[in-house]
Amino acid sequence: METVKKKGPGSIKQDEKLGSAPLGKLIIEMALPAVAAQIINVLYNIVDRIYIGHIHGYGDMALTGVGVTFPILMVISAFSAFAGMGGAPLASIQLGKKNYEKAEQILGNSVGMLLIFSVILTVVFSVFKNPILYAFGASDTTIVYASQYISIYLLGTIFVQFAVGLNTYISGQGNAKTAMLSVLIGAVTNIVLDPIFIFVFGMGVRGAALATIISQALSAVWVIRFLTSKKSVIRIRKKYVRLNAKTVGSIAALGVSPFIMQSTESLVMITLNSGLQKYGGDLYVGTMSIMSSIMQLIIVPVQGVSQGVQPIMSYNYGAGKLDRVKGTFIRVVSVCLAATIILAGIAITYPSIYAKVFTANTDLIELTCSVMPIYFLGITVFGIQMTCQSTFLALGEAKVSLIIALLRKVILLIPLAIILPKFMGVMGVYRAEPIADFSSVAITVILFIITAKKILRNEQKNDMIE
Repeated sequence: METVKKKGPGSIKQDEKLGSAPLGKLIIEMALPAVAAQIINVLYNIVDRIYIGHIHGYGDMALTGVGVTFPILMVISAFSAFAGMGGAPLASIQLGKKNYEKAEQILGNSVGMLLIFSVILTVVFSVFKNPILYAFGASDTTIVYASQYISIYLLGTIFVQFAVGLNTYISGQGNAKTAMLSVLIGAVTNIVLDPIFIFVFGMGVRGAALATIISQALSAVWVIRFLTSKKSVIRIRKKYVRLNAKTVGSIAALGVSPFIMQSTESLVMITLNSGLQKYGGDLYVGTMSIMSSIMQLIIVPVQGVSQGVQPIMSYNYGAGKLDRVKGTFIRVVSVCLAATIILAGIAITYPSIYAKVFTANTDLIELTCSVMPIYFLGITVFGIQMTCQSTFLALGEAKVSLIIALLRKVILLIPLAIILPKFMGVMGVYRAEPIADFSSVAITVILFIITAKKILRNEQKNDMIE
């Protein structure tokens, strides 16, 4: 039976431009706000760390302690990506087919999933936080700071889930600027509140966490308000929040890839921090706190470009306009590769610029500067992998996207980070990253060349049959 298609509840001009506007102009229009949103979003954690690292008397240990909480933050973010990035491309494909009701059902089910995730994550991490933090690389010296930060942060889990998970549905309908504003509201609030709570009120790391959850709450309110308003092409409707097994299955099939991409970042940090603690000590764990923040600054602009254009690919794939899909990919992979070469190149060449922003400890600065060029070498070509990964998500190809998600971190990086230190000492932990990066990019390119042609060829055949 043919699916009944209805006109969207809001103005449909915003989503229709994805299939008709000139590609170059459209990519810029979608990518720039997405890049800005990604950069602004990463400021939540980085601004916290900059302020924390400069707390008089114990800033270096507090910075290391908060760095240990990073895997938990990534797991929370990963669940929001599971529902949001798993559902938004599917909703965009349905918009391309003019099936607005199905798109709203996908949105509603994502809301239901995020509510459930919020409750489970808050309870589990609150109950088991100390054993988890020790497993993630905390020491008896740094556990107090890690525990103080994460205890308050967990109270805002539901705000993180909605702010991050549902914002993809705003950009997915072509409203990239609105999606950027939702992040900007939270980030500006966070930057203003951080020094007030940390230094003026003397709350230390607790103040940093409180500033973050208040900021995320404001972002969440903005997102929900938009998605329930007439400005949104698709809206959150109560009848669709109740989970439907088939819809949840579709979201999960596609969402497992970004979930693994982000949750395994947590597993990577656990492995790296544990190895650095075992073979080096707190000072080496401190270098990873700094470098993980810098890594975010390099990757998020590229991630913003690749995710920003996802709705263009998804919409046109659903509409059968394959030339626009190909044209978008070629432009984006070129931009993303150039970006990683330039941004990683700066970190490799001038590491002290970054290190001094996070700490005044000369030993920590010196150690970070010595290992950063090694650690970031493979990131120079990482723009290729991110574009391929994002393209498979945009086309709804869950299996291939899952393979790529597992490849770099689970199959390559984690085993290397465990094995190499046995032969190279603590430097083996740092060298595992570039080896995994270069290897995964090479394999991803081969998979993409083989698979993408087959996907587009099959879509052309389906169009001819229809």
